[in-house]
Amino acid sequence: MDNSLLKLYTSPKTILTTKDIAFLWQEKDKNNLKSKISYYVKRGNLHRLRRGIFCKDKEFNPKELATSIYIPAYISYETALREEGVIFQQHNALFVASYLSRELKCGKYKLIFRKLKGEVLVNNQGIINKDGYSQASKERAFLDMIYLFKDYHFDNLRSIDWSKCGQLAKIYKNKQLEIRLKKYYKHAGYAQ
Repeated sequence: MDNSLLKLYTSPKTILTTKDIAFLWQEKDKNNLKSKISYYVKRGNLHRLRRGIFCKDKEFNPKELATSIYIPAYISYETALREEGVIFQQHNALFVASYLSRELKCGKYKLIFRKLKGEVLVNNQGIINKDGYSQASKERAFLDMIYLFKDYHFDNLRSIDWSKCGQLAKIYKNKQLEIRLKKYYKHAGYAQ
């Protein structure tokens, strides 16, 4: 195995962008980089998922893919809330906070990007860095939802840490969000 391929396969990332590959190979010449990537794609050592996004094999982390397409981005909304037991509805898509709204199909994965304003999106409070991607904590995902949707139905609000929500709500700088947060707090049975 040549050195370039070894560097790719020893990387813990399952998804690699063109920038990631350039960094691993320490390749500054864009034409050389493009040629080498093309060579490895033709040989089957790399698989092109989208323009500028590759995987080493077909067993990749779809959350890593979802957060590599539009940067900055993090897993949030229904995906994070379902994993935390706040909602029970099953969705066949990954929901991602991003700087734009889009719906994409990439291979067998449906990806739904929802736009958050820049200052909220880049604020890392309540964001957990996992293996190759970032994901909202349950409180941050809850706030992302009520920021975008005024009357969303949540199945289980008992596990929400309301004091964390109160602290995180400040990053949105939005009075309507604060009103909604109080409404959900009351609905959960914590306020009279």
